[in-house]
Amino acid sequence: MKLVTFEQAGAYKLGVKTDRGILDVAKAAAVSGLEGIPTDVHEVIEGGASAIAALQALVDRSSEGDVACWLDEAKLQLGPCVTRPNKIICVGLNYRKHAEETNAPIPQYPILFNKFNNTLAAQGDGIPLPTKVTSEVDYEAELVIVIGQTAKYVSREEALSHVFGYCCVNDLSARDLQMRTHQWLLGKSCDKFSPLGPYLVSADEVGNPNALSIKAIVNGEVRQSSNTSDMIFHCDEIVSYISHHMTLVPGDIILTGTPEGVVFGLPPEQRVYLKDGDIVTIEIEKLGSLTNRMVAETP
Repeated sequence: MKLVTFEQAGAYKLGVKTDRGILDVAKAAAVSGLEGIPTDVHEVIEGGASAIAALQALVDRSSEGDVACWLDEAKLQLGPCVTRPNKIICVGLNYRKHAEETNAPIPQYPILFNKFNNTLAAQGDGIPLPTKVTSEVDYEAELVIVIGQTAKYVSREEALSHVFGYCCVNDLSARDLQMRTHQWLLGKSCDKFSPLGPYLVSADEVGNPNALSIKAIVNGEVRQSSNTSDMIFHCDEIVSYISHHMTLVPGDIILTGTPEGVVFGLPPEQRVYLKDGDIVTIEIEKLGSLTNRMVAETP
């Protein structure tokens, strides 16, 4: 199932993407007569299979129902597909060819850092370039793991059963800030540096998360083109490893690293970082396309 969050009257609402359009879950639930329908994306994440089953029943009931319950996705203002993650955990240098292009040694353990909720943005949002503090904003296409069940000390074999689903993110990075110190956080945590979406896709629809094509396209030019199979630490290992050091809870998101092709991987004289007006699209197989325009920050 593909879930969307859209903004209406200043609030986030839940939708389900279907061939007919986006089903407005709250509106459809009100006219369906069905009970126990989750109307918030985090209720679905926490409810897992039973929540998805309830939503599927609503979709089936609404297929011949009130046309007002069906929305045109192109006319919607989407929100981040996960709106209130408790933790945003990131894995650095997790693609073999990306480590090689940046002349970094292959990590022996996952390199972890974090972002914060101020970095969340949505499909179609303008991303402000903080030009007062950086001139080196880079794109990073990444697969996101969305945790669905509390995970502590889980094995690799059990790890993916604790995952609700997956989505796309652009892990935007201010390279000059990132490399200013040994800690990467500052270069990763500027406002709206994690556009997330457009859909949250349930794990059953995705299948193997380590067999997905992944791309970043800048102004129509493919800059990154790889496959999640190039990850050094695969998704099951990432979830297991993190769970041995901190408890993962439903709604936590894990950004799993980026493949080769970023600006920072080029020779210094060839690096042209993102600028006002650039359009960046992140595409991951089965997860859709996430597109954002870079805009000059307003003081």
